[in-house]
Formats: sequence, structure tokens, C-alpha cells
Amino acid sequence: MKLDAILVLDFGGQYCNLIARRIREHKVYSEIVPCDITPEEIGELNKRMNVKGLILSGGPWSVYEKDAPKFDSRILKMNIPVLGLCYGHQLIAHFADGKVEPGTKREYGIANIVVDKPVGVLKGLSRREKVWMSHGDTVYELPGDYEVLAFTETCPIAAFRHKENPIYGLQWHPEVVHTENGMKMLSNFIFEVCRCQANWKPESLIDKAIHETREIVGDGKSIIGLSGGIDSSVATFLAAKALGERLLAIYVDHGFMRFGEAEFVERTFQKHGVNVVIIRAQERFLKRLNGVIDPEEKRKIIGSEFIRVFEEAAKKIGAEYLIQGTIYPDRIESGFRKHSDTIKTHHNVGGLPAKMEFKAIIEPLRDLYKDEVREVAKIMGLPSELVRRQPFPGPGLAVRIIGEVTQEKTMLVRKADKIVTDEIEKSGFGDRLWQYFAVLTETKSTGVKGDSRAYGYTVAVRIVESKEAMTAGFAKIPYEVLERISTRITNELPQVTRVVYDITHKPPATIEWE
Repeated sequence: MKLDAILVLDFGGQYCNLIARRIREHKVYSEIVPCDITPEEIGELNKRMNVKGLILSGGPWSVYEKDAPKFDSRILKMNIPVLGLCYGHQLIAHFADGKVEPGTKREYGIANIVVDKPVGVLKGLSRREKVWMSHGDTVYELPGDYEVLAFTETCPIAAFRHKENPIYGLQWHPEVVHTENGMKMLSNFIFEVCRCQANWKPESLIDKAIHETREIVGDGKSIIGLSGGIDSSVATFLAAKALGERLLAIYVDHGFMRFGEAEFVERTFQKHGVNVVIIRAQERFLKRLNGVIDPEEKRKIIGSEFIRVFEEAAKKIGAEYLIQGTIYPDRIESGFRKHSDTIKTHHNVGGLPAKMEFKAIIEPLRDLYKDEVREVAKIMGLPSELVRRQPFPGPGLAVRIIGEVTQEKTMLVRKADKIVTDEIEKSGFGDRLWQYFAVLTETKSTGVKGDSRAYGYTVAVRIVESKEAMTAGFAKIPYEVLERISTRITNELPQVTRVVYDITHKPPATIEWE
């Protein structure tokens, strides 16, 4: 049976895959395709799925820029419902000979819209809604065959539709959690406008990943980079199912890991029949990072050194393939797509060296978000201590030290991070939080310890709530918990004189500081 599907046309927006993720949450299959896909190519896709709708993603462009990506205007005449979001909204207006210009006031963050006509995508919504905006250009005029559905104080056409054809535009992002009824809006498009059937299940992700890995590796051998985090752990179990004894999991201890991480990884995976090798490489990585301050350079150095270690290990067993636990947020923030901006390079994506001695790098989780990875982990029956683990960056504590990395700084941030983790989990908040950790900043300040002047480091505590890591909000942790964290850090770490709490959402910040 063919699945009903929504195609997401990729214009390089940071939330492109999040749109696809939201569609899959409705148990409807979604697939990301190039923004310039043709009607003929859509027809080919229709042979293996029922394409019931198209969503044009946002993107970091103006419709008037010389090299700005465009779509094939013929798709608007295919009688397939189309929904444009942000840049996609502006493109539809532009192709319809509407007026799109730089806004008199840019809108970033929460905005209040007024719904004039609660129809189609906006069916069942209130007169006033809170949505998430992120745009500079604005649609000011539309031709007579379109009608305005909603507006804001500074955006006269925040939503529109074609009067006869199922074509809609929303200036805001319904896919992010900050749009209060965003899921309702997407549901309206999926089921009311596109008439999709909810006939997709996440279990298919498992079979697809196993089949793909077997097909690529064939009769050969592979290694996998295992960090102990949820992503690499799920990738390891999937690869083990696909390859069995022909897989070797390699845990590289680069010196920037959490307390007891190597022992946890070795114990957990050997217990479940996975071949694991621990490689101690602390001095090697620290030497490579000597004097390095720029965070992008740190990530690239660590990514490159990881590959060199993996290549050496692979040669010993005759493995020609490398498997990684890369997930979609890693790739999207590294600017891997044609029209996307680089937010920060991830060590396992943009940090990879140009030349590698592997036939192929396999990324079975490359199109998944963290919550989807956890869902796959549950379906596969992975141990609960792995499923519940909070995310940890591949470069580890090296990117939680602002500025140059030294042994002293690594020791300090590791201890501070352990204190944050202990206090949050002891307080019972761990299960509802996405991530909680400490950052050692470059800022030093004066303090008083033992009636004497002290001059030491400032530690920043970062605690966030999120669903998929593309957006996040700082957690409103009770003051008494933050006080315990602060008191313990300044008491147990003499070199630290000040603790601050990061109250910045993502966006505009990222979750990690570097």
C-alpha cells in the first residue's frame, strides 16, 4: 500500500526538517525534496507514494536577491495543495505578481496575529493567536484572485489563500513550539486541505536503516564512533543488528568526556553483546587544541582527529566503512544543504577532513530529530539508562570551555557539570528537561572567600526545555535549586568566584555556547 505523503521543498531554512518532523507526528509520511523539484519529478515520486500536498519551507533569503532559490511555478497548477511558510509565503506572493518588500519593522520572536477569516489552514483558530515570526521582508499586496486571512500590526498580509485553488501562505512558522496552535494549523493543512490518511508508522525507520547499512557494507566490515550519547548508541544498536560480528564500536576518550563515561560505555554495550574498544587519546587531542580559541576551529580539529583515530583503528581489523550517529540538527546547523547558513560546525559533519580512508560514511539517523531517535530507541528495547540520557556534544567539554582548552579548565568544567547534573537529577527535574550543564566562561571576576579577596572564573549554568533541539526555551528552575548549584560550585571549586544562569531561548542563542 502506498503511503499518503507531504513533500517539503527545501529552501535552506533552519526549520525545514522540523516541518517534515511535525508532519510525521501526525502519522503522515513526509519527505524533503529540492526546492526546484519539477512536476515531472513529483510524478515519479507518485509511483511509490501518494503526494497529497507540498510545503515550501522558509529560508535565509530575499525573493529579490540575485541567487535566491526559486520553485518551478508549474507546481501551482498541479491541483496539489501548496502551503508556503515564511520565505515560501513570500515566494508564492512574488510569483503571483504581488508586492514583497523589506518590512518597516522586522519581526523576530513571538507576534500576535489577528485572524480575519478562520478557514482552511486557519480553521478553528481564535480571533487572536500567538505565533513565531522570523522575517525581514513582508508581503504588502496580492492580486485579486487571492484573499488575506490574517495580519499583524506591522504585517498587513500575514496569511493568505487563493480564492479557488488550495494555495496558502503563512508568514509565521507553525512548525515551532512557540506558535501556540501551530500543530492545529499543520493538521488543518494535512487533513482538511490535503485529505491525507494517517497511515505511516515510525517502526519503518528501523527497517530502512538496517537495510541501508547492510546494502552499503555488503560482506565488508565497519567501525562505528560510539560516544555513549543517545544518537551514537541507537546508531550502534542498529548497526549491530545489520552487521553483527562485522561491526566494531570504538569509543574515543579524547579527555573531554563526563565523569565515568568510558566505564559506563564499556559496561553497557558489552553487556548487550556489542564489540567495544576504548581508545585513550587525551594527550593527542589536547596537544592539537593547544592555543586554539575559535570554536569553529576547535570543532574542525576535533572532527579531523576523530577520523584519524578511526582510520588507524579500522586498518587493524580491515574495516572500510565508518558509521556515525549524526542526526539532522547536526547537519542543518553545519550548513550542509545548498541554500542553508552555517550556524556552527559539528565535529562529525562540517568538521570532517576533506580526505578520508573510508569507502563510505554511513549515517543511519541523518534525517531524524533527537525525539525521534529516542522513539526508535524505545521501539528497539534499548536500556532505559540510554534512552533517558541528555544530549552531550561530540567535542565534549572542549566546547563548554570558552577560549583556550587546558587541563585545568577541563577539570573545572567537568566538576561543575557533575554538580549541575547531580542537583538537577536529585531535585527530580531531569525527566522534563532537554539539557542541563555548566560552561566555563573566559570572564573572571572578584569574589570573597574566607574573608579574603579572590579572583576567579565565572561559570554559566545552562538548563533548557525542548522537544527536538531546533528550538528551546530556558527552564524556569526554582531558585532554591539554582542556589544549591551555585553554592556547591563556588564552595567545591576554589578557582570559581561567580555563577550565572543563562536565560536565553533558542533562537536567538544556540543550546551550547560554542
